[in-house]
Amino acid sequence: LSRHPLRRPPDLLTRRFPATQNSPFLPRRLRLRLFPFFFCLHIINIIYLGDYYLHGMAVRFLNRDVSDLCLGKPALRSIPENATVAEALLLLKRSGETHLSLWNCDHSSSVLEKAKADYDGCHCVGKISMVDLICFLSKQEHLIDFSKAFEVPISKILPKGDSIVRHLDPNSSLLEAIDYMIEGTQNAVIPIYNNGSTDSRRKSSSPRSTNHNGVEYCWLTQEDVARFLLNSIGVFSPMPTFSIESLNIIDHNIMTIGYHDPAISALDSITLANIEQTALAVVDNDNKLIGEISASTLAYCDEDVAAAITTLSAGDLMAYIDYGGPPEDLVGLVKMRLQEKKLDRMTKLIMEEEFSASSSSSSACSCSSDDESGSSRNGSGRFSSSRRSEAITCYPGSSLVAVLIQALAHRATSVWVIDEDQNLVGAVSFKGILKVFRSIAIARLKPETENLSTQE
Repeated sequence: LSRHPLRRPPDLLTRRFPATQNSPFLPRRLRLRLFPFFFCLHIINIIYLGDYYLHGMAVRFLNRDVSDLCLGKPALRSIPENATVAEALLLLKRSGETHLSLWNCDHSSSVLEKAKADYDGCHCVGKISMVDLICFLSKQEHLIDFSKAFEVPISKILPKGDSIVRHLDPNSSLLEAIDYMIEGTQNAVIPIYNNGSTDSRRKSSSPRSTNHNGVEYCWLTQEDVARFLLNSIGVFSPMPTFSIESLNIIDHNIMTIGYHDPAISALDSITLANIEQTALAVVDNDNKLIGEISASTLAYCDEDVAAAITTLSAGDLMAYIDYGGPPEDLVGLVKMRLQEKKLDRMTKLIMEEEFSASSSSSSACSCSSDDESGSSRNGSGRFSSSRRSEAITCYPGSSLVAVLIQALAHRATSVWVIDEDQNLVGAVSFKGILKVFRSIAIARLKPETENLSTQE
């Protein structure tokens, strides 16, 4: 029995190491001296392995299929590219959508039955919103003759280039979608395969939905991706707690307009802000931020805002498009200035919009669902968002996660950065926030690609 190592007497176990009776490996004094060293080494291993583990989780998260973000999203509302401005205005008002997808084919049921074979080449070529139509109608040549402007095909007023809307496969990674959005893509069009029967698909699909051959489409915006990242913000720890100044995502190249400047002078800036998904800051003479003119607010207005842009100052325009509708004194001011410019057709349009707004608001009083939803109607008769033209602000020392929550809670395209003296410093957009999340994957993938290249 004494030959078995576990059954030997205690003195036999320690005869090989006469230096200590407590440990068979190191003397007590040496262990006490080396304890700080091993403790620090242990902490370094925990930090390194923890950082490596978190970076690996972030990369795996960003490699998820982009189709996961389409769960629960409705099918796109579509309109053919040969449709006119008048048809786009009517469909936007009836659908209640802020944007419509523009396709090189017609998704109406009558055309769909006749030309199913031609739908292999059917794809989205752009998008149209009320902001695009308002900016188009605000131009002087279109204000003079509205009837001719309404007959213009919407394909002619879209911004040039195909990078704003891009088709992606459903198994494309989220990281790939973020890359395209950083390059300038506003909407990623994702196919949704429906395995239901043809009759059920026809019944569930709206007349202008993008349903053909059992495939529907949804699209993802920068806001959708940012909201998805916020739901799993812990994966990217500790980066979300860093300040936006330290992350270098404050854009100092911003567009501004004076409070008393004519709003028509900023028409090109409003158009550019709509394309870049930013906003136009309204400031006073001391560069103090007063408010903003953003596409997210204009998207809930009607075409009569084109008359307000033509006649009002930037400060008055903010009040005109603000939540709750334009004040009566501003409506009267717009009418008076239109008559001075001899734009009688535009004045008639505003009177028609006022009549439709009053009739719709009287019918809405008996509907409790509108009150429960918290939305109201503006002077143009369309549902307005809960966004105001009041600017959402933060400070350079604000954390990334705080700014992200602000932007998503207020559905703001830009969060304005101000200093302690309330001076405008810059802005943070969704594109800048997505760049930070993208940098984590770049930092993690670089060593792997370098190791592969050295091995080859």
